[in-house]
Amino acid sequence: MQCVLEIYRKTQFNQFTLYLKTSLMKIIIIGASGTLGKHINLVLKGEGREIITAGRKSGDLQVDIDSPESIEAFFKKVKHFDALVCAAGSGHFGPLKKMTNSDFLTGVNSKLMGQVNLVLIGQHYINPKGSFTLTSGILSDDPVVNGANLSAINSAVNGFVTGAAIELENDVRINVVSPGVVEDSPNFHAAFPGHTPVTMEKVAKAYERSVLGAGTGQIIKVF
Repeated sequence: MQCVLEIYRKTQFNQFTLYLKTSLMKIIIIGASGTLGKHINLVLKGEGREIITAGRKSGDLQVDIDSPESIEAFFKKVKHFDALVCAAGSGHFGPLKKMTNSDFLTGVNSKLMGQVNLVLIGQHYINPKGSFTLTSGILSDDPVVNGANLSAINSAVNGFVTGAAIELENDVRINVVSPGVVEDSPNFHAAFPGHTPVTMEKVAKAYERSVLGAGTGQIIKVF
C-alpha cells in the first residue's frame, strides 16, 4: 500500500510540474542585450514567465531579423510563444544631401521589414491572445536633421501596427513603443537638440504595458 501511495505522489508531482512548465508565459525579447533590451528584460522577468532572449550574435537563440529565412528558422526552434518584443533593427542616420538608395534601404530592410516579418511569420506560431510589441521612435513625430530615413521608417512601423491590429486572428494583440532619445544613449543626445532624454525605467514600463496590458493597435509614445 505504501508503495502504491508513493507512486501516486510521484505521479501527481510530475503532473503538477508539467502543468507549471506548460502554463508559463513564454516571452521572446529580440535585441535583449541592447540598450533598450536589457531594461525590457528586467521589467518583464517574473514568476510564471519564461524569457527567451535573442539577438544576431547573442542571447538564448540567434536570429537575424534582416533575413526572413533566419526568422522562419528561429520560430521553428521556439515553436509556440505568448509574447514577442522587438527592440532591434537599424536605420540610416545622415544628411539627406548625401543619402543614397542603398543608405535608405538599410532602414527598410532592417528596422521596418525585420519587424514586419517577425509579425508576418510569427503570427503562425503565436498562441491565442498573445501579443507583438514593436519599436519605432520619436522621429516619426519630431524629425531632426540627418534623421529622414528613420522618420520614414518609424512612421511606416507605426502604420503597420495600426493596420495589422484589425486583422490579427485569435485575439492576438499588437502595439508599438515609440521612445524619445533615451538616457543610456548619450552619444545621440547632441543630435536631438532641446529634447529631454527619457529614463530607461519609463521606456521599459511602456513595453511592460504593451505585453501585460489589454490594448492593441496602440502607438505608445514615451517622450
